Amino acid sequence: MLVMLSLLFTSVQGQVTEGEKKLRSQSADTAMGWKKGGIIAVNVAQTSLTNWAAGGQKSMAINGIFSRFANLKGEKFTWDNSLDLGYGLLKQGDEGYKKTDDKIDFLSKYGRQAFKNLYYAGLMNFKTQMQPGYKYDGEEKTKISNLFAPAYLLTALGLDYKPDAYFSAFIAPLTAKFTFVTDDDLSAAGAFGVKPGEKSRGEIGGYLRAIYSKSDFTSEFLKNVSFTTKLDLFSNYAHNPQNVDVSWETLIGLKINKYISVSFNTHLLYDDDIKIKLADENRSVGSLVQFKEIFGVGFSYKF
Repeated sequence: MLVMLSLLFTSVQGQVTEGEKKLRSQSADTAMGWKKGGIIAVNVAQTSLTNWAAGGQKSMAINGIFSRFANLKGEKFTWDNSLDLGYGLLKQGDEGYKKTDDKIDFLSKYGRQAFKNLYYAGLMNFKTQMQPGYKYDGEEKTKISNLFAPAYLLTALGLDYKPDAYFSAFIAPLTAKFTFVTDDDLSAAGAFGVKPGEKSRGEIGGYLRAIYSKSDFTSEFLKNVSFTTKLDLFSNYAHNPQNVDVSWETLIGLKINKYISVSFNTHLLYDDDIKIKLADENRSVGSLVQFKEIFGVGFSYKF
């Protein structure tokens, strides 16, 4: 139970926090000029056991995030930029530290007004991680990811629909998606959909990004609640276009006071090019739906 509680309190900051979600809801603000802000969050959990009859394991964990946005709104255009970094480590018993979170996510979107709530828009999104990731089998570990392995670069041209300050739907019939695997071992294994021995893969397709974010509810019951749901869809025109890549995140935050918040996050992910290996077998079982759920409490500072 102590280990479970430690993991519970540690996991929350590996993802977007309530403060970060609140920042996202401002990107469609009607105010002219620059709007800038960010959040830094660090969470540490520690359990120590000495002659504890009920059993358990000592543990130490630390998680942190950095999120920064800079959005510019003109009379006829919008330019939204964001950078999200996350990293976490966990140590249980006498084992070494294991990575629990690792992300670099940069997004930039420029829109030129076509009609009242509709913009001609271009989007660029880059994602990767900082350190190697491993699959553990007892005392053995196998490297399954690394810096720029994978890395994803997505560029898209389309229309951005912004009816209010809470909702945005970006539809891009012309989208280029590039997957990079620069690690020699992972490249040789054909990880993340690249051909064995190659270090990149390009796809042309259609893309949809829809996001709804609100943190200024007027109801007394919801006044300290923030809600964000984000859906990304990509279809490769040249290869199995019916197998749409899906990324759907939902985040709910409850603000306790200035520095403490509770959050609940779910992330459903499907990528037809990522083949999942069973934990107890060295064989791929094909593309599967991936799902992650995180609930916890964390400390954060907004600037």
